[in-house]
Amino acid sequence: MSHQVTQEHGQHSKFHIIINAREHEVPGQKISYREVVNLAFPGDPGEILYSVHYVAPHQPDGTLAEGQSVEVENGMKCDVTPTNRS
Repeated sequence: MSHQVTQEHGQHSKFHIIINAREHEVPGQKISYREVVNLAFPGDPGEILYSVHYVAPHQPDGTLAEGQSVEVENGMKCDVTPTNRS
């Protein structure tokens, strides 16, 4: 089974990524900090700060902060944890 859907010209329209050990299908080629947090913790009011770390097959490991986004790859893994910073 293929984990990618393609549009014309071979561009991906949906990607399969893992967030906190759960698979999610996401549209588009980028995902923001807030989108990752919302997938990890649906219904979060946005008042809690989270630490977002990611690993991807073809790019360096990294972190996301509020206001940032990252290019999405199939098989990308994100770990999202609440922080104790205010």
